[in-house]
Amino acid sequence: MASICAIHPAWSQSSDVSSSGTAFFVSADGWLVTNAHVVDGCKSVTVVGRGEVTDLKVDVQNDLAVGKSAGAVPAVLKLRNSEPRLGEDVAAFGYPLTTVLSSSVKITTGNVNSLLGIGDDSRYLQISTPIQPGNSGGPLVDRSGAVLGITTAVLNDRATGTDNVPQNVNFAVRGSAVRSFLQSRGVAFDAVDAIGPHLETADLAEKVAPAVVLVLCHSRESAAVTDAAPTTSSPAPEPYVASRPFRSVDDYDVIGFDYATLRNVSEAQCHAACNADRSCLASTYNKPARFCFLKSDAKLLVKNPDASASVAEELSSSVLVSTFAVASGRDMVGGDYARIKTDFVGCYIACEANLQCRAFAFVRKKRTCWLKDRLGSLSAELGVDLGVR
Repeated sequence: MASICAIHPAWSQSSDVSSSGTAFFVSADGWLVTNAHVVDGCKSVTVVGRGEVTDLKVDVQNDLAVGKSAGAVPAVLKLRNSEPRLGEDVAAFGYPLTTVLSSSVKITTGNVNSLLGIGDDSRYLQISTPIQPGNSGGPLVDRSGAVLGITTAVLNDRATGTDNVPQNVNFAVRGSAVRSFLQSRGVAFDAVDAIGPHLETADLAEKVAPAVVLVLCHSRESAAVTDAAPTTSSPAPEPYVASRPFRSVDDYDVIGFDYATLRNVSEAQCHAACNADRSCLASTYNKPARFCFLKSDAKLLVKNPDASASVAEELSSSVLVSTFAVASGRDMVGGDYARIKTDFVGCYIACEANLQCRAFAFVRKKRTCWLKDRLGSLSAELGVDLGVR
């Protein structure tokens, strides 16, 4: 899809404006979210009618960015914690084609067509909602106005490898990736657990539109003024060249906060993705599944013959190396002598520090750790991680 290269009268006096996109407020203190490709490489970023965006934090790999806009916030959108449903009604808000159309916010409606992106990429949703250049960074909301994702790209004929131009095949970064990104950057945001009441389109627009803003990129390398629009075709893999020192450990999994998951990638691509994102301090590559887990911290290395771990050198000295064999979906009968409320790492450390402890079982949903002083028979148990010394 080609970008539209004409200057809109609303900002024609700003000769250094090279592209435009959309963003939306997620907190009352001025934090707004958009796509990385909307702001990456800009000398400065401004919100029309509000001024410059500061404190920009960018995740190029997942095409996400967050920044702060000074002044009173007219409205805030809440991120929905529950996952989208296949076929769910959605609406996209944004400022498409501002170089041709008006500079007012637009709304389009559609459905969730797939819960995965190209190549079964779990970071994305496929949507039928029509989007155009300039929609990038805008919110994708459910019919109650809660955010399900961020509109990011359209599929073109080059991406499909055919001569047919796909119709209404568009993509959004899913809300779970947005939430993880904001959490990893320490940005507070409003969230909602349940699906709210269904709103008519006009009522939905009245609720959502005040939180959606037009953002301008100033002095990007390209001189032409365009509406930001990425392609969904994947670039050719580049060889991994570390610009930050990492320690690689084969046959180990690193335990830490997963903020992104990449599917169907090589080990070299996994390492390169982590190295390219300054927020990534560790990664685990699952060899059989070709999954890559990017992590914003690293606390523990656990033996796993299917995995390969990589940890930033700055953290490697503080990461514990487990003396336990750990298995997911397993429990062990008997031997419980203590129960504590903690996370997985806390459970491991509690057992490691006590010679009485021969094994532990961590129940993820309840965040409960059972310490065991003897070994028993194994059983299958979903949601339980078993560690044996």
